[in-house]
Amino acid sequence: MLRAIGDDEFDRVVEAAAVPVLVEFWQPGCGGCRALTSELEKVQAEAGDRLLVVAMNVQENFQIPAELDITSLPALALYRHGRFERFIGGLGKKEEILKQLGLGHEGRAK
Repeated sequence: MLRAIGDDEFDRVVEAAAVPVLVEFWQPGCGGCRALTSELEKVQAEAGDRLLVVAMNVQENFQIPAELDITSLPALALYRHGRFERFIGGLGKKEEILKQLGLGHEGRAK
């Protein structure tokens, strides 16, 4: 299960992370969100301590999604060194997400 994160702790968690942070923005009832969460649980398991994956419910949290101008769900945002880097596209399978993060099957960061 992915760690849930809220607006109130977002900056602290992202800035304190020693590894990149991947944030899934989702909402209940979103089928694509449920499917992506399942893949992200696999990403977290494979990446281990090289990546922190968290999930933010946009129905309960408004500040961070508004700052990023999130208009469609699910959405994935990558943070490095406490700062937003980019959105991750090609939402889908674990392998594609790991590839976009530079964390391939070889188990090493690029």
